[in-house]
Amino acid sequence: MCGRYATTQTASTLNQSFEIDLANSFVELEADYNMAPTKLAPVVIGRRAEESPQDSPAQRELLTARWGLIPSWAKDPSIGSRLINARSETAAEKPSFKKAFARRRALVPADGYYEWYAGEPREGEKKPAKQPFYITPKDGSVLAMAGLYEFWKDREADEWIISFTILTTTAEDDLGHIHERMPLFLEPDAYDAWLDPAPRSADELLGLLIPAAPGRLDAVPVSTAVNNVRNNGPELIVPIPAE
Repeated sequence: MCGRYATTQTASTLNQSFEIDLANSFVELEADYNMAPTKLAPVVIGRRAEESPQDSPAQRELLTARWGLIPSWAKDPSIGSRLINARSETAAEKPSFKKAFARRRALVPADGYYEWYAGEPREGEKKPAKQPFYITPKDGSVLAMAGLYEFWKDREADEWIISFTILTTTAEDDLGHIHERMPLFLEPDAYDAWLDPAPRSADELLGLLIPAAPGRLDAVPVSTAVNNVRNNGPELIVPIPAE
């Protein structure tokens, strides 16, 4: 799964990295080294004007959305805290994600993400201490995690909430020993197809998603300070000596 990540890019750098349509993308972003569920995070979505040709790519828009997808049929937003991740194997059919998978797909930019490794219990411990790892591209590039987004109407406040979830898959290679699940990613040549709201088969869409290429990501142990969502700063991603 992906339960925390870091996103420190500015709107300007994301506009450049994802070739955003600037006319639709003036948002204020702050660096967040401990992005957690229910927080607002930057996402890239695709919108298509009614008059635009069907063979033209959807316009890319940068906006902020709440992490934890709230289905349109939800009675209240609390369900979102349980829907921060969607299993790619079932997202196309599961009621919570089916509509979003079909029409509302997103890119979730990230510098890197955290996973917790539970080793063997030490002497005198009933449960093993969990060591957080920060997993990030070796070349310093921005990750494009595959996401889904949804609109939900808060009738009491009379406002719309945009929320999102991150698609995951089985972790492979050397990342699998840290956690059995990991986010799915997209390469730039797949952005247009993924963001296009036009109907596509589930097989075609899932074929666009990839785990990180072997050797692309570094996984380094970091301080357990990241366990507390109130901690937020560059010190959270600084490697510590492995025990």
